[in-house]
This record gives sequence, C-alpha cells and structure tokens, in this order.
Amino acid sequence: MSDYGFLSILPPALSIFLAVYTRNIIFALTAGAIGGSFILADFNLFFAITELVEKYIFVQVTSGSNTQVIVIMFAIGGFVHLLTKSGGARSFSSVMVKFISTRVRAQLAAWFAGICIFFTDSGNALIVGPLFKPVFRELRICREKLAYIVDTTASPVSILVPFISWGIYIMSLIENSYNDVGIEGEAYQVLLSVWPYQFYAFLALISIPMMLSTGKDYGPMARAQRRYDEAVKNGLVEDDEADVSQDSESVTPKISTFVIPLSILLLTMVVYFSYFVMNEGVQSIHMRGGIFTAYIFASVACAYLMKKNMKITYDDCLQHYVRGMQKLVFICMVLVLAWSLSSICKELQTGFYLASLIGDSISPDFIPVIVFTLGAVMSFATGSSYGTFAILMIIVVPVAYTLNAPLVLTIAAVLSGGLFGDHTSPISDTTVLASMGADCPHIDHVSTQFSYAIVNGFMTMLAFLFAAFYPSPMVIFFVIVIQYVTINIIMKLFGEKTST
Repeated sequence: MSDYGFLSILPPALSIFLAVYTRNIIFALTAGAIGGSFILADFNLFFAITELVEKYIFVQVTSGSNTQVIVIMFAIGGFVHLLTKSGGARSFSSVMVKFISTRVRAQLAAWFAGICIFFTDSGNALIVGPLFKPVFRELRICREKLAYIVDTTASPVSILVPFISWGIYIMSLIENSYNDVGIEGEAYQVLLSVWPYQFYAFLALISIPMMLSTGKDYGPMARAQRRYDEAVKNGLVEDDEADVSQDSESVTPKISTFVIPLSILLLTMVVYFSYFVMNEGVQSIHMRGGIFTAYIFASVACAYLMKKNMKITYDDCLQHYVRGMQKLVFICMVLVLAWSLSSICKELQTGFYLASLIGDSISPDFIPVIVFTLGAVMSFATGSSYGTFAILMIIVVPVAYTLNAPLVLTIAAVLSGGLFGDHTSPISDTTVLASMGADCPHIDHVSTQFSYAIVNGFMTMLAFLFAAFYPSPMVIFFVIVIQYVTINIIMKLFGEKTST
C-alpha cells in the first residue's frame, strides 16, 4: 500500500474548509471525495471520477448494511410526516396546556412537551412553538424564552433516542468508521456505550428546570423580558392573535392518534428485540429489522386512525408518507458521500498519518476534549451537526484508535461538539425553526439563547476534561452539580426576577 503522507489529509481538510466556507455539506463532501479519488487515481481526473462512482459510491450504496440504513431512514421519514399531519402531537400538547396557570408551569410544560415529542427535531419546533405561543402570550412571557426552550429540547432529546433517524444515522457512521480501521463491534452496542457520555445533551436538557428554579433571567434574555413587560404595560403587544393550537380542519385530532401509533412503535420493538435476546442475541441486522418493522406497523396504525377520525383516505395517507420519505433524501445523500469519503480516507491511511503527526505531543486521554472543541467550532460555522458528525467521525476514530485514546469518549465528543455548535449557530436549521415556531425575530433568539447555551458548552468541556482523569459516566452527575451551582451564582450576581 502506498504511503501518501501529507496528501492523505487533504481530502477531509478540503471537506472541512468548504463546509465552513460554503455552508453546503453536500458540496463539501463531494469535493473531498473527488479530491481523495483524484489522489488515488494518480492525479488523472477521468479515472478519479469513474473510480469514485464505481469503486466507492456504488459499492457503498449496494452494501447490505448501508442499504438497510437508507430504507430505515425513509420509513422513519414517512412515519414522522404522517404523525405530524394527523395532528396527534398537537392534541397531546393541547392536553398538557390545560394544567398551566403560572409562568414557571408554562415553561416547564413547554420543556416537557419538547422532551415527549422526541421523534423529530424540526417537528418539535413546529409543534411545541406554535402551541405554546398563545400560552406564553397570555402569561406575558417573552417569545425569546419560548424559542430558547424549544431549541434546547429539539436536538438534545433527539440525539439521545437510538431508534429514530438521529440514532440510525449515527450508528451508520460508527459502523463504517469501525470497519475502516478493522474494529469489531455492533454499532448499536457502541452507541449504547456512548449514550451516557453525551454530556451536552444531558446538560442542556436539565439546564432549563435549573434556570426556572431560580425565578430569574440574566443577560439578553432578561432584557428581552423587560422589553416585553414594558410593551405590555404600554399596550404595544397585540392580543388578538389566532390560537394556532386549534386545528384548522373541521375535525379536531384526538390524542389517541398520537398515543396509539407510538405505543405500537415501542411495543413492536420490545417484542422483536426480546425474541432475539432470548434466542440468539441481538445483532445489528436484528436492530435494523426491528426498527423498520416497528415504524411500518406504527405508520399503518396512524393511517387507520387518520381515516377513522379525520376521514382522510388511505391514498392521501400514502401521499403524506411518501412526502415524508422525500424529506430524508438529503440526509441519505450526506450518508452516501460520508461513507464514500470514509472509504477513500481508509485507502489513503489518513487516520494513521494524523496519529503519527500527533505522536506523543498530546496525551490520548485529552483527545476527546480537543475533538469536542473542534466539533463545536465546525458545527457553529456550518450550522450542521449532521455534516460535522459525518466529517469528524471519518477522521477522529482512526486517530483515536491508533493513539489508544478512549474511543467511546471520542465519539461522544464528536456528538456533543456538533450538537453544541449547531445549537448556538445562527444558520442552523433547528435554530431557524425554533425562531419560526415561537414567532420570534431570529437574531433576538440567537442573541438571547447564546448566553444560556454557552454555560452548557463550558460545562460539557469540563466534563470531558474530568473524564480524561476519571473515564466514568458518573462524571456527569458531578458536572450537573457544578452547573446548578454555577447557574445559581450567575443568577444571584446578574439575574433579574422574571418568573412567578
């Protein structure tokens, strides 16, 4: 095998640069893949393109496990769109609204609804935001706070659920990265091992009740609430907005349209996996088969309930399902390009060359902290956690493996870094959707949220730093205590009382 030396790091470096510069992850991955294939083809452009298509893209698409992932992604996309169109999620949140009487309860209810609507990050923003907007208006809570709560629950809760599109996507990246460096292991077992170390997701989710427990806000958020209170006092806030939580159609969706499909989804998985646990053991193929079967059964149940309760025909349900599948095409394109670039980097021995450069200059235990920082910067600049996961997983897994760094922690650092950067980025799709869902000016949402999210980011970095010395999931509990104390100190020094 040829030693490509410095040339081996050019394809992923090109992808990172173009992702940041153009903010187009498809273009960035394509350019990186072509660049790598160009090097492998001895700088012959014709053979570079033909080999990229024939030896990498076609091979990755026709790989059994990769094809299964793509099929599952389409099944998930169809179900999520079907469930959204049924209005079931809105009806679930509407039930929760009935128990709200104070500002704190309203914000906790929005937080809880965001956690419960875990199956889609974008759907979370577009369901919870419009539903709670009239509640927040009635209780005189600024929309910046609603946008913050929606944005802080959407992606963090989605990344923690292994059987939705986020989990399937991450497992596919893990599986291909492990295969490229010759590591044996089931992707879902690796993801479950990574789960306790997803520090940013846990710290972000728990930060909301921590903030609310103080009854205060600080920084731009406090100023936004003050402006809103002044506007209400001076009669400058319109109070005749339509209640968007009411269904626009003649038939109000029933909560059963939400509860029954999700119950069937979870029950099918439990039965499917339990059979293999008791007989031959759960393998990746069983994991994918169970997830696919569960989403198909849940989709059929959802379509039945839509026909029964809302008089929507099965043909219309199928059309909604196909539209949901179409929404996942972009993610599948990212996956195929990421798999191809990963395979090219394996041929170029990119990871091993980077590891030789690092050598003994950095302790392997501190690799996760560095990866978290790199992932945060890259995701903030690109506005894409998915793209950050795809590019960094290709690079850091071989490096961590070669340097004997903690692989599970390194993968967790990729996820936490990508999530933090995406959460705070003004060009992130989830950040934009949170602004839309709460009907909040986008720049106001970005500026008010950042001062809160940065606390979670610093706490996450601290968690990975502690994990370098004590690599245990128990680290999170220690950092949670530190975060709680830090938030209370900040509120005591800089906070203004806003919640009652």
